[in-house]
Formats: sequence, C-alpha cells, structure tokens
Amino acid sequence: MKPKLLIILGPTASGKSDMAVKLAKRFNGEVISADSRQVYRGLNVGTGKITRAEMKGVRHHLLDVIDPKRQFTAERFKKLADKAIRDIQKRSKLPIICGGTGFYIDVITNRLELPAVGIDLRLRKKLANKTAGQLLSILERLDSERAQRLNDSDRKNPRRLIRAIEIARAQNEIGKSDLQIREVGPPENLIFIGINPSKDILKERIHVRLLKRLNQKDNMIQEARKLHTKGLSWKRMEELGLEYRYLARYLQGKMTREEMIERLEIEIWHYAKRQLTWFKRNKEIRWFESATVAANAIRL
Repeated sequence: MKPKLLIILGPTASGKSDMAVKLAKRFNGEVISADSRQVYRGLNVGTGKITRAEMKGVRHHLLDVIDPKRQFTAERFKKLADKAIRDIQKRSKLPIICGGTGFYIDVITNRLELPAVGIDLRLRKKLANKTAGQLLSILERLDSERAQRLNDSDRKNPRRLIRAIEIARAQNEIGKSDLQIREVGPPENLIFIGINPSKDILKERIHVRLLKRLNQKDNMIQEARKLHTKGLSWKRMEELGLEYRYLARYLQGKMTREEMIERLEIEIWHYAKRQLTWFKRNKEIRWFESATVAANAIRL
C-alpha cells in the first residue's frame, strides 16, 4: 500500500525544501508547507520561502495564504492542509508535507489533538494590559509544560500567551489534558523522513544562509523595510520572531548591523535545537544526516 502522506521534516537550513521537490518530481507529488511563518504573504527572504524557480514546476500549498498583520492558527492550518491533501489525492498524486514547525506537522498527521476550548472574554479583558513577561509567569504557574513548549516568538506574543492561559485554565478546571499524543496509524500509510545534519554542518549552513539573505540583491533588510512601509508595525514584526524581530530592532536603530547578525545566528541555532527536541518525541521518524542520502534511500 502506498503511503497516504510523506512527511519531510528537520531543523531550519537542513535542506528539506529541495528534497521535497526532488521527491515530488520522482513520485508524482505536490508539496504542502508546514511552516508557521511562510503562510504569511510578503515574508519571503527572511523565512527562506521557496521561490518559483526552486519549485521546478512542482505545485506548493499553504504558502502566502494570509496577511502578516493577521494571526494564523493551528486550527486554520489543519483545515487548509486537510483540504489540500484531499485535493491532491483526488488527482491521484502524493501529498508531501514539508516543514520545520513540529506542532503543525503533528496536528496534520493526527499525533496531536487540538484543544476544544472556547474564548473567555472576561479573562481576556482581565489580562489585556499585562506584559508578555507577566503573562508568561502566569502561564508557568498554571502549566509549566505548556510554557516550555512555546517557541521564542510565542513567548513574546501577548495574544498567543493569553490563549495559552485560556487553555491551561480550562484544562485545570476539567482535570484532563486537552493536548494528547495519539498513535499515527499503520506505518504503511504514513512515512516520516527527518534530515539532521551534524552540528558543525548545520551551524555553517545557518551562517552562510543568513549572510546570503542579508547581502543578496533583494535582501531581507529591504524586505522588512518594505513590509513596514506597507503598514506592518514594528510590534507585529517582534511577534513574528527570529529574523523579523531583529530586523525591526536594527531598522529602528536599536542595534547595529553587526549586533543584529550576531544575535540572529545565536537565535536561529537555538531555534534549530528546539525543533529537533520537538521532533525527537516522534519515534516513527527515520533520520538521515543528508537530504541527498535520504532522497536516494526512499522507496515507496
């Protein structure tokens, strides 16, 4: 039985996107992006969004689906991804999920069940004027494990923190977990392939890629400046995290270019380590150090 889903995952800069394109061409597939920031229109260079030329004619889904001024949720991701999968399969093609957002990947493969917790308007009003640091402290008291699962961007995003507090409070009231790991189903229907280069290789790739994005003709500094000119606030760039957080600080004169590059390298490396920590919870993943080796080894 052919897999209903092929999942290509790994840390940032590991070579996932190129590998997904190669496999899509080999197995008559289409790619569904599982990246929490590449869903936003205009966030191209900073997120390393695949270009038309790099797609090599392979259709990609869940890129550029929402304005960056708005919030995008895991619930909406699952709805759009499920629709894309059905559409791809109807056309007798192979859906290939590719990305580094482990939460999104676990949601679409049904390893995680999204919480069914409604909006608490009274709680939201009470928390509205608190800082991100204060909100994080509240969440840590309510549910330290949930607080630890948050990425760097969410830790500084009051909206995400308030939603996490909302869920944690509801969970404590009903006395059971709202976010549970589930078995993925028959292994012949779901194939997980992970790319994990050595520490030194991954660090070098992060370094080279960052400098390229800063120095190319249409670079990410110009991209961030253009986004702000079009109405994306510095505060929202901070919420979007990583590259956009430090680009916003640099463009506001809060740090030098050299300081921005230094901090970004450190933060991107820490992000890659958090990605791997999340992925290693899934024992179904078959790991490779090289995308090339992985692509040659895959047989469907």
